[in-house]
Amino acid sequence: MPGFPPAQEKAQTSGASPLGVYVHVPFCATTCDFCAFYQTVPKGDAVGRYLDGIETEASLVAWNDRRVGTAFWGGGTPGLLRAGELERLGRIMLLYGGGRPDEWTVELAPATVTEDRLAVLRGLGVTRISLGVQSFDAALLEALGRQHTSAQVYRAYELIRGAGFASVNLDLMFALPNQTEAQWRADLGEALRLAPDHLSTYCLTFEEDTALWVKLSQGRVKLDEEKEAWFYRKTWELLGEAGYAQYEVSNFARPGHACRHNLNTWNMHEWVGLGPSAASQFAGWRASNPADLARWLEETAAGRRATVDRVELTPELLASDAVIFGLRMNEGVLLPRLRRRFPTPRWAGLEDLLPRLLLGGLLEATPEGRILLTARGRLVADAVGAEILEAFEPATKVPAR
Repeated sequence: MPGFPPAQEKAQTSGASPLGVYVHVPFCATTCDFCAFYQTVPKGDAVGRYLDGIETEASLVAWNDRRVGTAFWGGGTPGLLRAGELERLGRIMLLYGGGRPDEWTVELAPATVTEDRLAVLRGLGVTRISLGVQSFDAALLEALGRQHTSAQVYRAYELIRGAGFASVNLDLMFALPNQTEAQWRADLGEALRLAPDHLSTYCLTFEEDTALWVKLSQGRVKLDEEKEAWFYRKTWELLGEAGYAQYEVSNFARPGHACRHNLNTWNMHEWVGLGPSAASQFAGWRASNPADLARWLEETAAGRRATVDRVELTPELLASDAVIFGLRMNEGVLLPRLRRRFPTPRWAGLEDLLPRLLLGGLLEATPEGRILLTARGRLVADAVGAEILEAFEPATKVPAR
């Protein structure tokens, strides 16, 4: 299947909506038990070939003088690249993206944080570091298959702060196997003691084809929805008291530090995905790159990109996803504005659904037409999203990153 047709891409990118770039760095030394993102061990000349592929793929995008406003490097483990390799990756993005983005996030694992890597990232113009902590508890880190220690977390955080990045996020996870309420309170307390600008707190999910999924299927770990709900509520309570405003189900920030890249994604603006498995929503189409380094390299060498699960961005698709992802944000969605932005007769399906969600205490509405999830609704946001998706049928969910 061909990639985005250049002529069609050019015709549909003249608008001024925000443009983001997501770069997937697929390399990991080991696989964490919970991780379902595409990854591979960097053997031989794999990193060099990957960087060649990124340069080729970036040259295939019809940027049409569009300036990239936000960038996000995820993985995998971007920090496995050496300083010089990070420099090359950054220069490629800057060349094709029209200069430094206003916000530029790079995910780092604690064990990969070094002064030389940070110096390169800071010099490139990276503004935001997201540190994958998950937990400060050694036993819980071991249960997740994480390869870092709490001592490495503290050292990494000290180096990041010392390098002078404008914003620092810590990723934490809860509802881990055998995790107690006291352990989660301790993790939150330790994160707050470090005083990051942003905190992401994710409930552990069991993705197929992961080690945790196997353990779940074998009965070695169990789901506890009541306990998960406690973790959610306690997180919202403690972080709110500490001055971190919740702006999305799993994300909290001090004033001015919300992740703009994610906000643009959740608001259904455009982004270009570079690298194996990276998803794009650009030029009227949504698609993903192959989740395979060798195949992705073959595709880019042949002049093709974003060839998997390719669908047209219809008003129905964008409308449903704008509501689903918009409701995950605390500000909710202003329906009259969305109806103007995405005109489709399928809004009638949502209108039929809303009374039941409102009466059920999952949604609340304002006089100007804004709908928001209640605290109870945020606990079942995925289930609410599934009902909204069905109301807009036919529609397709956003592919992962």
